[in-house]
Amino acid sequence: MTVLARPARVQSPARRAARLFFRSPGGVIGLLLTVLVVAASLLAPHLAPYDPVGYMPVDRMQGPSLRHLLGTDLYGRDLLSRVIYGSRISLSVSAISVALALAVGGSLGALAGYYLGWVDTVIMRVTDIFLAFPAVLLAIALLAFLGGGFWNLTLAIAVAYAAPFTRVVRAAVLRTRDAMYVEASTALGATDRRLLWRHVLPNAAGPVLVEITLRLAYAILAEAALSFLGLGTQPPAPAWGQMIADGRPFLETNPWMSISPGLAIMLTVLGFNLLGDALRDALDPRLNR
Repeated sequence: MTVLARPARVQSPARRAARLFFRSPGGVIGLLLTVLVVAASLLAPHLAPYDPVGYMPVDRMQGPSLRHLLGTDLYGRDLLSRVIYGSRISLSVSAISVALALAVGGSLGALAGYYLGWVDTVIMRVTDIFLAFPAVLLAIALLAFLGGGFWNLTLAIAVAYAAPFTRVVRAAVLRTRDAMYVEASTALGATDRRLLWRHVLPNAAGPVLVEITLRLAYAILAEAALSFLGLGTQPPAPAWGQMIADGRPFLETNPWMSISPGLAIMLTVLGFNLLGDALRDALDPRLNR
C-alpha cells in the first residue's frame, strides 16, 4: 500500500515575516513602546490630570508626589501632563516631516532608479549635495532663514531627511526593475507609470518601511534638539526639547524637570529603533532564510 506524503505547507511572505517579527523580543518591545506612545498622544485629554499650560504658582517646583506624579515646573505646571501632551508635538512633527520627505525623496529616488541615464545623474548629484550637510545643521540653517514654529520646524526636518529616502528608494528600485515579472509586464505593453506603481514600488516596500521607522526616531531626536535650542515649537507649548532646556538651570534642585521629558524621548526613540531593527530582520530574505 502506497502512502502519499502530504505536501509541505507553504507560508505566504507576509505571514512568514509576521512570524519572524513576533519571534523577536526586541520587535515586540519596540511595538509595545510605540503603541503606548501613540496611544498616550491620542488619548492625552483623557490621560493628562491637569492642563499642560495652566499656571499654578502655589505648586511651583514640587517633586514627585501623589498629587503630581512627576512633580511641577517653575510655573507650577504638572510635568506628567506636559510630557503626555508633548508626545503629540513630537509625533506630529516626526510623522508629517517623514511623510513629506518620503513623498519628495521617494519620488525622486524612484525616477532615478527606474530611468537611470541623465535623470539618475542629476537627481543623485543634487542628493549628494544635501547629504554633505549634517541633517540637524541643515535644519538649523533653514530655521534661521524661515524662523521657528511648528510648520517651519516640520518643513526643515523634511528637507533634511528627503535625501536619505532618495538613496534608499533608488537602491530598492534598482533591485526590482530588471525582475522577470517587470520584463513580462513591459512585453505586454504596460506603461512606465503602471510598472512603477503596480510592480516595482510595491516589491521595493520592505527597505522603505524599515527606513520610515528609523527616520521617525531620527526626526523625534531632531525635533527635540531644535526645540532645546529654541528653534522649534514656541512656549508655552509642551515640547520635550523645550522642557529639557527649561529644567537645565534646576538640575540640582528639581532634576525631574529635565529627566521626565528626557526619559520620554529615550523610550520613544528606543521603541522606533527596536521596531525598525525587527522589521529589517523579518523583511530581509537574506536574514530570515
